[in-house]
Amino acid sequence: MKTSSKILCVGVLMILTISVNAQKKGGEVEAIKALIERETKAFFEIDRKTWADSWAHVPYAFWSFADTTDVNSFSGWEQIEKGFADYFRTAKPSTAKIERSWLGLEVKVYGNGAYVRFNQHVKDDSRRPPQAEIRILEKINGQWKIVCVSVIALEKDNEPRR
Repeated sequence: MKTSSKILCVGVLMILTISVNAQKKGGEVEAIKALIERETKAFFEIDRKTWADSWAHVPYAFWSFADTTDVNSFSGWEQIEKGFADYFRTAKPSTAKIERSWLGLEVKVYGNGAYVRFNQHVKDDSRRPPQAEIRILEKINGQWKIVCVSVIALEKDNEPRR
């Protein structure tokens, strides 16, 4: 009887540990998604402070964008901040509708790091195509921060136009 009780207790503890870890990971995934949504919203609403607060201000931060008309990138927080200075100074807030597909299990949390892949479609007057996006995040002082953004436009049949 004592052996059965011990086995039962160990089993219950294992189940509780697994459940707590799953809840914790689910909470991390939701926090990461919320950060990405907040950063995107701040960008389109020309809210420089919130946008900048979403980023890790580190020399290894990276931002890149590619579509059929342009390819651009910035390395390091200082270059990212300088690269967007004119945008935040001159752009007007957008009323774009943003649709995002999280692509199932494409939020991977690994310790204090996370990899996120999703498709995003910004619907406004510009008629831009949907975009495939990647974010890499780090947890710094208990807060998720973006360290890498990669955006590539998805053209019809994913064929580049020349």
